Amino acid sequence: MCEKCGVQDQSHAADFKELAPVLEKYGKVPGSLITILQKAQDIYGYLSMDAINYISQETGIKPAKIYGVATFYAQFRLQPIGKYLIMLCKGTACHVNGADLVEEAICEYLDIHDGETTEDGLFTLNNVACLGCCSLAPVMMIKSVDGDETYGNLTKDSVKEVLAEIKARA
Repeated sequence: MCEKCGVQDQSHAADFKELAPVLEKYGKVPGSLITILQKAQDIYGYLSMDAINYISQETGIKPAKIYGVATFYAQFRLQPIGKYLIMLCKGTACHVNGADLVEEAICEYLDIHDGETTEDGLFTLNNVACLGCCSLAPVMMIKSVDGDETYGNLTKDSVKEVLAEIKARA
């Protein structure tokens, strides 16, 4: 239990030294909260309550305000994501070319839904408004530490093949 904030978790056991330079640079700059949150998410993969409380402590911004900003913008994640982040385009071109069927195949194959992570921590599915690859519709991008891979002209069968290949090499 933290004496400062009363939170019972590993919040203050976590090491936030990687975030210190970000807070030194932006912590006192008005209007820089989104930048701080983006950089924190880049470092840790998501925004934990521990990180939110730490940012609050270091900037003087109330945790409720930070949480409000983090939950308002779709770019921020409050839960850890899988090793592979599947971003499935649900834009108009992808929608009319079968993105819903591709999503159905992903959900069946991985036993998750939009915003969820597989039990093994390997995959997270996020539907996105547009990936800007309309000529490849339907399309998905898979982000990992190895980089981003884009897969286009997907079908229910081809998306399962892609996921099976990734699982095999993981």
